Amino acid sequence: MTTVAVRRPRPPFWLVVGGAVAGWLIAWFSTAQLATWLAFDLLRLEPGTQLGEAVAFFALDVPKVLLLLLGIVTAVTLIRGFFPPEKVRGVLAGRGEFAGTVGAASLGIVTPFCSCSAVPLFIGFVEAGVPLGVTFAFLISSPMVNEVALVLLWGLFGPVIAITYMAAGLAVAIVGGFLIGKLHMERYVEDYVWALQGAGGQMIEIRLSWEERVRDAWSYTRDLVGRILPYILLGIGIGAFIHGFVPTDLVVAIGGPGNPLAVPLVVLIAIPLYSNAAGTIPIVQALLGKGMALGTTLAFMMAITAISLPEFIILKKVIKTPLIAVFATIVTAGILLIGFLFNFLIR
Repeated sequence: MTTVAVRRPRPPFWLVVGGAVAGWLIAWFSTAQLATWLAFDLLRLEPGTQLGEAVAFFALDVPKVLLLLLGIVTAVTLIRGFFPPEKVRGVLAGRGEFAGTVGAASLGIVTPFCSCSAVPLFIGFVEAGVPLGVTFAFLISSPMVNEVALVLLWGLFGPVIAITYMAAGLAVAIVGGFLIGKLHMERYVEDYVWALQGAGGQMIEIRLSWEERVRDAWSYTRDLVGRILPYILLGIGIGAFIHGFVPTDLVVAIGGPGNPLAVPLVVLIAIPLYSNAAGTIPIVQALLGKGMALGTTLAFMMAITAISLPEFIILKKVIKTPLIAVFATIVTAGILLIGFLFNFLIR
């Protein structure tokens, strides 16, 4: 007797997408009730206690942050699929210095790269003939103001803080890139990088269907979440500890508006550290909740993603120490200025 396998027809693609969106919305609006039930009903912790509040913070932020990452990053990645790195390089190579700098900083938002991508990106931009200042505007903006941090800030804190973060990061990237361009420091780029200029091939455009684009975006998002999940859980764990156990008076004393040295202090703390922006969001959430000033918190978040030692070590492969020093000085000064400015404006 022969057994014939019968393949069940796959559901329509857009029906699957609609079901995923509906499931995301249901899960999003259930996170608060789930966290409360887990911490205070299932685990029987007392509300208002240090442990109870820390566990509730962790139980709320884990699904909330993961849902934001899975949902919104998929949508943003779908849009970003129309702007591959090759096309970005081509667009920037054909612009003037000022327009190119502004455009590069803006494109950094929707084309996020971690510090490990700094070398191939730098080489690719130089190879395409992109000016040095424009290249650095992109390298500053991309880790500092990326779509992951932006959507997480928007979802957790609302549009005002998210837009404030974006505007501040863009300002640092534009000014930093423009100044580096005006300093004409091309001689501090390694010779082998310049030798590659003009050696690149032509860009090949690949046309994909909407189903292929959505599947690729979802695949990228799953890979991204898998790679940064340890940072997310670590960041949420640190944030939960700060929320539950760190006294509010201590946070206010270190980073509150009453400490004039708060901004440079948190920047110094951030430099030897490294995390992507998504991993710092839960820590930012806890610090703001404990009374740290907004400008100080933004300075900490920007410093930990844009002027970390690991990025400098990687960039040393393609640029020389004087250019790294100028890059670090300009970005650090911009971050300090933003921290002081927002602390002054928002009290």
